Amino acid sequence: MQTSFRLLGQRRFLPLFATQFLGAFNDNLFKMAMVVLVTYKILQDPTQEANFSALASGLFILPFFLLSAISGQLADTRDKSLLIRIIKTAEILIMIVGAAGLLLHSIPLLLIALTAMGVHSTFFGPIKYAILPQHLDMKHILGGTGLVEAGTYIAILLGTIVGGLLPASSAAIAVLGVAALGRIAGHMVPPAPPEVDNHGVKMDWNVFRASWRLVRDTMHTPRLFMAIIAISFFWGIGAILAAQFPPLVKNALGADQSVATLFMAIFSIGVAIGSVAINRLLKEEVSARYASASVIVMGLFVLDFWWTISGWQVLETGLINWHQFIAVNRADHLLVDLLGISIFGGMFVVPLYAFLTTTVAKSETAKTVAANNIVNSGFMVIATLVLGLLTTAGITIEDTLLFVAFSCLISAWIGWKLHKLCD
Repeated sequence: MQTSFRLLGQRRFLPLFATQFLGAFNDNLFKMAMVVLVTYKILQDPTQEANFSALASGLFILPFFLLSAISGQLADTRDKSLLIRIIKTAEILIMIVGAAGLLLHSIPLLLIALTAMGVHSTFFGPIKYAILPQHLDMKHILGGTGLVEAGTYIAILLGTIVGGLLPASSAAIAVLGVAALGRIAGHMVPPAPPEVDNHGVKMDWNVFRASWRLVRDTMHTPRLFMAIIAISFFWGIGAILAAQFPPLVKNALGADQSVATLFMAIFSIGVAIGSVAINRLLKEEVSARYASASVIVMGLFVLDFWWTISGWQVLETGLINWHQFIAVNRADHLLVDLLGISIFGGMFVVPLYAFLTTTVAKSETAKTVAANNIVNSGFMVIATLVLGLLTTAGITIEDTLLFVAFSCLISAWIGWKLHKLCD
Protein backbone atom coordinates (compact mmCIF):
# COMPACT_ATOMS: atom_id res chain seq x y z
CA MET A 1 0.00 0.00 0.00
CA GLN A 2 2.92 2.38 0.60
CA THR A 3 3.79 1.98 -3.09
CA SER A 4 0.18 2.79 -4.01
CA PHE A 5 0.09 5.94 -1.87
CA ARG A 6 3.28 7.13 -3.57
CA LEU A 7 1.21 7.47 -6.74
CA LEU A 8 -0.36 10.55 -5.16
CA GLY A 9 2.95 12.35 -5.56
CA GLN A 10 3.23 11.64 -9.29
CA ARG A 11 1.93 13.78 -12.14
CA ARG A 12 0.79 10.68 -14.04
CA PHE A 13 -1.79 10.08 -11.28
CA LEU A 14 -2.32 13.08 -8.96
CA PRO A 15 -4.14 15.44 -11.40
CA LEU A 16 -6.57 12.66 -12.39
CA PHE A 17 -7.11 11.80 -8.73
CA ALA A 18 -7.74 15.48 -7.87
CA THR A 19 -10.12 15.93 -10.81
CA GLN A 20 -12.13 12.85 -9.86
CA PHE A 21 -12.07 13.85 -6.18
CA LEU A 22 -13.41 17.35 -6.87
CA GLY A 23 -16.04 16.02 -9.28
CA ALA A 24 -17.34 13.47 -6.76
CA PHE A 25 -17.26 16.12 -4.01
CA ASN A 26 -19.30 18.52 -6.12
CA ASP A 27 -21.78 15.87 -7.26
CA ASN A 28 -22.58 14.98 -3.68
CA LEU A 29 -22.50 18.51 -2.33
CA PHE A 30 -25.16 19.42 -4.90
CA LYS A 31 -27.19 16.23 -4.52
CA MET A 32 -27.26 16.39 -0.72
CA ALA A 33 -28.11 20.10 -0.70
CA MET A 34 -30.90 19.37 -3.17
CA VAL A 35 -32.31 16.39 -1.25
CA VAL A 36 -32.19 18.21 2.10
CA LEU A 37 -33.86 21.28 0.58
CA VAL A 38 -36.63 19.24 -1.04
CA THR A 39 -37.14 16.75 1.82
CA TYR A 40 -37.02 19.17 4.72
CA LYS A 41 -38.14 22.49 3.22
CA ILE A 42 -40.37 21.89 0.18
CA LEU A 43 -42.16 18.51 0.51
CA GLN A 44 -43.95 17.42 3.68
CA ASP A 45 -45.34 13.99 2.72
CA PRO A 46 -43.38 10.73 3.39
CA THR A 47 -44.51 9.03 0.15
CA GLN A 48 -43.72 12.11 -1.95
CA GLU A 49 -40.30 12.37 -0.29
CA ALA A 50 -39.47 8.71 -0.97
CA ASN A 51 -40.70 9.01 -4.56
CA PHE A 52 -38.69 12.21 -5.11
CA SER A 53 -35.53 10.45 -3.91
CA ALA A 54 -36.22 7.55 -6.28
CA LEU A 55 -36.97 9.95 -9.18
CA ALA A 56 -33.80 11.95 -8.54
CA SER A 57 -31.70 8.77 -8.44
CA GLY A 58 -33.31 7.53 -11.65
CA LEU A 59 -32.74 10.81 -13.52
CA PHE A 60 -29.08 10.89 -12.49
CA ILE A 61 -28.58 7.29 -13.64
CA LEU A 62 -30.55 7.49 -16.92
CA PRO A 63 -27.76 9.17 -18.97
CA PHE A 64 -25.42 6.28 -18.09
CA PHE A 65 -27.90 3.96 -19.76
CA LEU A 66 -28.44 6.11 -22.85
CA LEU A 67 -25.04 7.68 -23.50
CA SER A 68 -22.36 5.32 -22.19
CA ALA A 69 -21.77 3.78 -25.64
CA ILE A 70 -20.97 7.22 -27.06
CA SER A 71 -18.77 8.12 -24.09
CA GLY A 72 -16.85 4.85 -24.37
CA GLN A 73 -16.18 5.33 -28.07
CA LEU A 74 -15.00 8.90 -27.48
CA ALA A 75 -12.69 7.89 -24.66
CA ASP A 76 -11.06 5.17 -26.78
CA THR A 77 -10.70 7.25 -29.96
CA ARG A 78 -9.81 10.72 -28.58
CA ASP A 79 -7.16 12.09 -26.25
CA LYS A 80 -8.61 11.48 -22.79
CA SER A 81 -6.96 14.56 -21.26
CA LEU A 82 -8.63 16.79 -23.87
CA LEU A 83 -12.00 15.19 -23.14
CA ILE A 84 -11.48 15.80 -19.42
CA ARG A 85 -10.99 19.53 -20.03
CA ILE A 86 -14.17 19.72 -22.13
CA ILE A 87 -16.18 17.77 -19.56
CA LYS A 88 -14.99 19.88 -16.63
CA THR A 89 -15.84 23.09 -18.51
CA ALA A 90 -19.36 21.72 -18.98
CA GLU A 91 -19.58 21.11 -15.23
CA ILE A 92 -19.26 24.85 -14.59
CA LEU A 93 -22.20 25.58 -16.91
CA ILE A 94 -24.30 22.83 -15.32
CA MET A 95 -23.65 24.13 -11.83
CA ILE A 96 -24.87 27.59 -12.83
CA VAL A 97 -28.28 25.98 -13.40
CA GLY A 98 -27.97 23.96 -10.19
CA ALA A 99 -27.06 27.04 -8.17
CA ALA A 100 -30.11 28.84 -9.57
CA GLY A 101 -32.29 25.91 -8.50
CA LEU A 102 -30.93 26.03 -4.95
CA LEU A 103 -31.40 29.80 -4.70
CA LEU A 104 -34.91 29.80 -6.17
CA HIS A 105 -36.09 26.56 -4.45
CA SER A 106 -37.03 25.32 -7.93
CA ILE A 107 -37.48 21.55 -8.17
CA PRO A 108 -37.52 21.60 -12.04
CA LEU A 109 -34.18 23.48 -12.20
CA LEU A 110 -32.68 21.16 -9.60
CA LEU A 111 -33.74 18.07 -11.54
CA ILE A 112 -32.45 19.53 -14.84
CA ALA A 113 -29.05 20.18 -13.26
CA LEU A 114 -29.03 16.73 -11.64
CA THR A 115 -29.76 15.04 -14.98
CA ALA A 116 -27.04 17.12 -16.65
CA MET A 117 -24.58 16.05 -13.95
CA GLY A 118 -25.53 12.50 -14.79
CA VAL A 119 -24.51 13.24 -18.40
CA HIS A 120 -21.26 14.79 -17.12
CA SER A 121 -20.48 11.68 -15.06
CA THR A 122 -21.41 9.40 -17.95
CA PHE A 123 -18.70 10.92 -20.12
CA PHE A 124 -16.11 11.12 -17.34
CA GLY A 125 -16.65 7.59 -15.99
CA PRO A 126 -14.97 5.54 -18.75
CA ILE A 127 -12.04 7.96 -18.84
CA LYS A 128 -11.14 7.72 -15.15
CA TYR A 129 -10.74 3.94 -15.35
CA ALA A 130 -9.45 3.58 -18.92
CA ILE A 131 -6.69 6.15 -18.42
CA LEU A 132 -5.11 4.15 -15.58
CA PRO A 133 -3.61 1.39 -17.79
CA GLN A 134 -2.10 4.13 -19.97
CA HIS A 135 -0.45 6.01 -17.11
CA LEU A 136 0.31 3.20 -14.61
CA ASP A 137 2.33 -0.01 -14.67
CA MET A 138 0.36 -3.26 -14.46
CA LYS A 139 1.45 -3.81 -10.85
CA HIS A 140 0.03 -0.41 -9.84
CA ILE A 141 -3.40 -0.66 -11.50
CA LEU A 142 -5.21 -2.33 -8.58
CA GLY A 143 -3.61 0.15 -6.17
CA GLY A 144 -4.49 3.07 -8.43
CA THR A 145 -8.07 1.83 -8.80
CA GLY A 146 -8.32 1.43 -5.02
CA LEU A 147 -7.03 4.96 -4.46
CA VAL A 148 -9.50 6.38 -7.00
CA GLU A 149 -12.37 4.54 -5.29
CA ALA A 150 -11.20 5.46 -1.79
CA GLY A 151 -10.70 9.10 -2.84
CA THR A 152 -14.12 9.10 -4.48
CA TYR A 153 -15.84 7.98 -1.30
CA ILE A 154 -13.89 10.37 0.89
CA ALA A 155 -15.04 13.08 -1.53
CA ILE A 156 -18.61 11.75 -1.23
CA LEU A 157 -18.23 11.92 2.55
CA LEU A 158 -17.02 15.52 2.52
CA GLY A 159 -19.49 16.62 -0.16
CA THR A 160 -22.33 14.98 1.72
CA ILE A 161 -21.38 16.68 4.99
CA VAL A 162 -20.99 20.09 3.37
CA GLY A 163 -24.16 19.72 1.29
CA GLY A 164 -26.15 18.61 4.33
CA LEU A 165 -24.99 21.39 6.60
CA LEU A 166 -24.71 24.44 4.34
CA PRO A 167 -27.80 26.57 3.72
CA ALA A 168 -28.99 26.45 0.13
CA SER A 169 -27.59 29.90 -0.71
CA SER A 170 -24.08 28.97 0.48
CA ALA A 171 -24.27 25.58 -1.29
CA ALA A 172 -25.05 27.43 -4.53
CA ILE A 173 -21.82 29.41 -4.27
CA ALA A 174 -19.84 26.33 -3.25
CA VAL A 175 -20.84 24.16 -6.24
CA LEU A 176 -19.70 26.89 -8.64
CA GLY A 177 -16.34 27.28 -6.88
CA VAL A 178 -15.62 23.55 -6.77
CA ALA A 179 -16.52 23.18 -10.47
CA ALA A 180 -13.93 25.86 -11.28
CA LEU A 181 -11.27 24.06 -9.21
CA GLY A 182 -12.10 20.80 -11.01
CA ARG A 183 -11.50 22.50 -14.35
CA ILE A 184 -8.06 23.69 -13.16
CA ALA A 185 -7.11 20.18 -11.95
CA GLY A 186 -8.35 18.62 -15.20
CA HIS A 187 -6.09 20.90 -17.21
CA MET A 188 -3.06 19.28 -15.53
CA VAL A 189 -3.85 15.66 -16.52
CA PRO A 190 -1.02 14.40 -18.80
CA PRO A 191 -1.88 13.56 -22.43
CA ALA A 192 -3.50 10.17 -22.99
CA PRO A 193 -3.83 9.75 -26.78
CA PRO A 194 -5.82 6.88 -28.28
CA GLU A 195 -4.05 3.56 -28.81
CA VAL A 196 -2.75 2.81 -32.29
CA ASP A 197 -5.52 0.25 -32.84
CA ASN A 198 -8.12 3.03 -32.46
CA HIS A 199 -6.64 5.48 -34.96
CA GLY A 200 -9.18 6.21 -37.68
CA VAL A 201 -12.00 4.26 -36.02
CA LYS A 202 -15.35 5.84 -36.90
CA MET A 203 -17.87 6.82 -34.24
CA ASP A 204 -21.34 5.29 -34.25
CA TRP A 205 -23.57 8.16 -33.10
CA ASN A 206 -26.76 6.08 -33.09
CA VAL A 207 -27.29 5.79 -29.35
CA PHE A 208 -29.42 2.66 -29.35
CA ARG A 209 -27.49 0.74 -32.01
CA ALA A 210 -24.14 1.66 -30.46
CA SER A 211 -25.33 0.68 -26.98
CA TRP A 212 -26.68 -2.67 -28.17
CA ARG A 213 -23.52 -3.52 -30.09
CA LEU A 214 -21.25 -2.47 -27.25
CA VAL A 215 -23.06 -4.55 -24.64
CA ARG A 216 -23.37 -7.49 -27.01
CA ASP A 217 -19.69 -7.46 -27.96
CA THR A 218 -18.57 -7.16 -24.35
CA MET A 219 -21.00 -9.48 -22.59
CA HIS A 220 -20.34 -12.48 -24.84
CA THR A 221 -17.00 -12.92 -23.02
CA PRO A 222 -17.91 -15.05 -19.94
CA ARG A 223 -15.43 -13.44 -17.50
CA LEU A 224 -16.54 -9.92 -18.45
CA PHE A 225 -20.20 -10.93 -18.34
CA MET A 226 -19.87 -12.23 -14.77
CA ALA A 227 -17.84 -9.22 -13.60
CA ILE A 228 -20.29 -6.72 -15.07
CA ILE A 229 -23.35 -8.49 -13.67
CA ALA A 230 -21.72 -8.65 -10.22
CA ILE A 231 -20.89 -4.94 -10.29
CA SER A 232 -24.40 -4.16 -11.54
CA PHE A 233 -26.06 -5.97 -8.66
CA PHE A 234 -23.83 -4.05 -6.27
CA TRP A 235 -24.78 -0.67 -7.75
CA GLY A 236 -28.44 -1.65 -7.82
CA ILE A 237 -28.12 -2.25 -4.09
CA GLY A 238 -26.24 1.03 -3.68
CA ALA A 239 -28.90 2.98 -5.58
CA ILE A 240 -31.61 1.71 -3.25
CA LEU A 241 -29.59 2.51 -0.13
CA ALA A 242 -28.73 6.02 -1.34
CA ALA A 243 -32.39 6.73 -2.21
CA GLN A 244 -33.54 5.36 1.15
CA PHE A 245 -31.34 7.32 3.51
CA PRO A 246 -33.05 10.77 3.68
CA PRO A 247 -36.68 9.53 3.92
CA LEU A 248 -35.66 6.60 6.15
CA VAL A 249 -33.87 8.90 8.59
CA LYS A 250 -36.75 11.36 8.71
CA ASN A 251 -39.71 8.96 8.83
CA ALA A 252 -38.39 5.72 10.39
CA LEU A 253 -35.93 7.27 12.87
CA GLY A 254 -37.58 10.65 13.44
CA ALA A 255 -34.31 12.49 12.82
CA ASP A 256 -33.31 15.63 10.92
CA GLN A 257 -30.96 16.25 8.01
CA SER A 258 -27.85 16.19 10.22
CA VAL A 259 -28.49 12.48 10.85
CA ALA A 260 -29.06 11.85 7.13
CA THR A 261 -25.69 13.54 6.56
CA LEU A 262 -24.11 11.37 9.28
CA PHE A 263 -25.45 8.22 7.58
CA MET A 264 -23.99 9.21 4.20
CA ALA A 265 -20.71 10.12 5.90
CA ILE A 266 -20.40 6.75 7.66
CA PHE A 267 -21.27 4.96 4.42
CA SER A 268 -18.60 6.87 2.49
CA ILE A 269 -15.92 6.25 5.14
CA GLY A 270 -16.71 2.55 5.06
CA VAL A 271 -16.42 2.18 1.29
CA ALA A 272 -13.10 4.08 1.39
CA ILE A 273 -11.81 1.72 4.09
CA GLY A 274 -12.96 -1.33 2.13
CA SER A 275 -11.35 -0.04 -1.06
CA VAL A 276 -7.95 0.23 0.61
CA ALA A 277 -8.30 -2.93 2.73
CA ILE A 278 -9.01 -5.24 -0.21
CA ASN A 279 -5.88 -4.06 -2.01
CA ARG A 280 -3.85 -4.99 1.07
CA LEU A 281 -5.53 -8.40 1.34
CA LEU A 282 -4.96 -9.19 -2.33
CA LYS A 283 -1.37 -7.81 -2.25
CA GLU A 284 -2.08 -5.81 -5.45
CA GLU A 285 -3.21 -8.95 -7.32
CA VAL A 286 -6.37 -8.55 -9.39
CA SER A 287 -8.68 -11.32 -8.13
CA ALA A 288 -12.32 -11.99 -7.21
CA ARG A 289 -11.56 -14.58 -4.52
CA TYR A 290 -12.94 -12.44 -1.68
CA ALA A 291 -15.99 -11.21 -3.60
CA SER A 292 -18.56 -13.73 -2.37
CA ALA A 293 -17.52 -13.59 1.28
CA SER A 294 -17.50 -9.76 1.20
CA VAL A 295 -21.02 -9.38 -0.15
CA ILE A 296 -22.44 -12.11 2.12
CA VAL A 297 -21.12 -10.26 5.16
CA MET A 298 -22.52 -7.05 3.67
CA GLY A 299 -25.97 -8.73 3.42
CA LEU A 300 -25.80 -9.86 7.06
CA PHE A 301 -25.11 -6.28 8.13
CA VAL A 302 -28.09 -5.14 6.01
CA LEU A 303 -30.35 -7.64 7.82
CA ASP A 304 -29.15 -6.45 11.22
CA PHE A 305 -29.61 -2.84 10.08
CA TRP A 306 -33.22 -3.66 9.15
CA TRP A 307 -33.85 -5.47 12.44
CA THR A 308 -32.50 -2.54 14.47
CA ILE A 309 -34.58 0.04 12.59
CA SER A 310 -37.73 -2.12 12.83
CA GLY A 311 -37.62 -1.87 16.61
CA TRP A 312 -36.94 1.86 16.67
CA GLN A 313 -39.21 4.09 18.75
CA VAL A 314 -39.74 7.50 17.13
CA LEU A 315 -39.99 10.33 19.63
CA GLU A 316 -43.07 12.55 19.40
CA THR A 317 -41.19 15.70 20.38
CA GLY A 318 -40.11 16.44 16.80
CA LEU A 319 -37.11 15.55 14.67
CA ILE A 320 -33.95 14.88 16.66
CA ASN A 321 -30.49 16.12 15.60
CA TRP A 322 -27.31 14.06 15.41
CA HIS A 323 -26.31 14.84 19.02
CA GLN A 324 -29.63 13.51 20.30
CA PHE A 325 -29.52 10.59 17.88
CA ILE A 326 -26.12 9.39 19.08
CA ALA A 327 -27.38 9.53 22.68
CA VAL A 328 -30.17 7.05 21.84
CA ASN A 329 -29.49 3.53 23.11
CA ARG A 330 -29.35 1.66 19.81
CA ALA A 331 -27.79 4.37 17.65
CA ASP A 332 -24.28 2.91 17.97
CA HIS A 333 -25.61 -0.48 16.83
CA LEU A 334 -27.14 1.16 13.76
CA LEU A 335 -23.96 3.03 12.86
CA VAL A 336 -21.80 -0.11 13.22
CA ASP A 337 -24.18 -1.91 10.86
CA LEU A 338 -23.94 0.91 8.36
CA LEU A 339 -20.15 0.91 8.55
CA GLY A 340 -20.08 -2.86 8.03
CA ILE A 341 -22.36 -2.62 4.99
CA SER A 342 -20.10 -0.05 3.36
CA ILE A 343 -16.71 -1.62 4.22
CA PHE A 344 -17.63 -5.00 2.80
CA GLY A 345 -19.36 -3.36 -0.17
CA GLY A 346 -16.10 -1.59 -1.02
CA MET A 347 -14.16 -4.84 -0.65
CA PHE A 348 -16.56 -6.49 -3.07
CA VAL A 349 -16.59 -3.98 -5.91
CA VAL A 350 -13.07 -2.53 -6.20
CA PRO A 351 -11.29 -5.67 -7.49
CA LEU A 352 -14.04 -6.11 -10.08
CA TYR A 353 -13.33 -2.68 -11.58
CA ALA A 354 -9.60 -3.47 -11.68
CA PHE A 355 -10.53 -6.75 -13.37
CA LEU A 356 -12.44 -4.92 -16.11
CA THR A 357 -9.49 -2.69 -17.01
CA THR A 358 -6.80 -5.38 -16.96
CA THR A 359 -8.38 -8.28 -18.84
CA VAL A 360 -8.93 -6.45 -22.15
CA ALA A 361 -6.57 -4.64 -24.53
CA LYS A 362 -5.82 -1.01 -23.68
CA SER A 363 -7.58 -0.02 -26.89
CA GLU A 364 -10.80 -1.55 -25.50
CA THR A 365 -10.75 -0.43 -21.87
CA ALA A 366 -13.00 2.63 -22.17
CA LYS A 367 -15.60 0.74 -24.20
CA THR A 368 -15.52 -2.10 -21.66
CA VAL A 369 -16.09 0.33 -18.80
CA ALA A 370 -18.84 2.01 -20.86
CA ALA A 371 -20.57 -1.35 -21.45
CA ASN A 372 -20.34 -1.96 -17.71
CA ASN A 373 -21.90 1.47 -17.07
CA ILE A 374 -24.81 0.72 -19.41
CA VAL A 375 -25.64 -2.50 -17.61
CA ASN A 376 -25.01 -0.92 -14.19
CA SER A 377 -27.35 1.95 -14.96
CA GLY A 378 -30.05 -0.42 -16.20
CA PHE A 379 -29.87 -2.31 -12.91
CA MET A 380 -29.88 0.95 -10.91
CA VAL A 381 -32.88 2.36 -12.78
CA ILE A 382 -34.77 -0.91 -12.25
CA ALA A 383 -33.78 -0.89 -8.58
CA THR A 384 -35.04 2.66 -8.02
CA LEU A 385 -38.27 1.86 -9.90
CA VAL A 386 -38.79 -1.20 -7.71
CA LEU A 387 -38.17 0.97 -4.64
CA GLY A 388 -40.75 3.49 -5.88
CA LEU A 389 -43.30 0.73 -6.56
CA LEU A 390 -42.74 -0.86 -3.15
CA THR A 391 -43.19 2.42 -1.26
CA THR A 392 -46.24 3.37 -3.37
CA ALA A 393 -47.74 -0.05 -2.59
CA GLY A 394 -47.47 0.72 1.11
CA ILE A 395 -44.25 -1.13 1.99
CA THR A 396 -42.42 0.87 4.63
CA ILE A 397 -39.08 2.30 3.61
CA GLU A 398 -37.32 0.22 6.29
CA ASP A 399 -38.85 -3.06 5.05
CA THR A 400 -37.44 -2.46 1.56
CA LEU A 401 -34.07 -3.26 3.16
CA LEU A 402 -35.09 -6.93 2.96
CA PHE A 403 -35.01 -6.61 -0.84
CA VAL A 404 -31.44 -5.29 -0.52
CA ALA A 405 -30.39 -8.24 1.65
CA PHE A 406 -31.82 -10.73 -0.87
CA SER A 407 -29.93 -8.99 -3.69
CA CYS A 408 -26.68 -9.49 -1.74
CA LEU A 409 -27.19 -13.26 -1.96
CA ILE A 410 -27.48 -13.08 -5.74
CA SER A 411 -24.34 -10.93 -5.90
CA ALA A 412 -22.47 -13.49 -3.78
CA TRP A 413 -23.40 -16.31 -6.15
CA ILE A 414 -22.23 -14.29 -9.16
CA GLY A 415 -18.98 -13.34 -7.39
CA TRP A 416 -18.30 -17.01 -6.66
CA LYS A 417 -18.90 -17.97 -10.29
CA LEU A 418 -16.48 -15.25 -11.41
CA HIS A 419 -13.84 -16.44 -8.95
CA LYS A 420 -14.12 -20.05 -10.17
CA LEU A 421 -13.98 -18.88 -13.78
CA CYS A 422 -10.94 -16.60 -13.55
CA ASP A 423 -8.79 -17.19 -10.45
